[in-house]
Amino acid sequence: MVVLNKIYTKTGDDGTTALGSGERRPKNDLRIEAYGTVDETNAVVGLVRLHTGDSAPDVDLILSRIQNDLFDLGADLATPETGQDLGYEPLRVTQTQVASLEEAIDRLNGELSPLRSFVLPGGSPASAYLHLARTVSRRAERLIVELAAREQVNEAAGRYMNRLSDFFFVASRYLNDKGSRDVLWVPGQNR
Repeated sequence: MVVLNKIYTKTGDDGTTALGSGERRPKNDLRIEAYGTVDETNAVVGLVRLHTGDSAPDVDLILSRIQNDLFDLGADLATPETGQDLGYEPLRVTQTQVASLEEAIDRLNGELSPLRSFVLPGGSPASAYLHLARTVSRRAERLIVELAAREQVNEAAGRYMNRLSDFFFVASRYLNDKGSRDVLWVPGQNR
């Protein structure tokens, strides 16, 4: 159970932060950048949910689950896989969470007609914010890939972020009246 009695501790005033292992790292460390960008993704999902609660409760429920999963992912990334005994079982993202995203993608995508062009961000407010979530999650994924090239990272973490950006894309189309309000790219339109 997390208990936050005091919000500021002053321990980060030197430009470092503590990982779940207790190790301190600079705040611009790649691992911190990775889970910070996961947190940023979660904040954008919060913006999406301002537009889905009443109008799209099925998607809102999935987004609620995703927000919780993103905290799991942040905890996963904040605790390096060092093999040392931490005195507790670190929280890790699982293949079950990845599979749940895949099921949601397949269900929503099954109601969409095939694309004949790339989609520009826009349409409904929820769709526009989902495109923002997609791009931020892609940045998080790139950081996780870079981190995994340097340090051990839970493989499910990278898979989760890869599927998540796919989910955001499909959900953006779904919330654009199942694709009928998509804004399509017209190559060379303004030459």
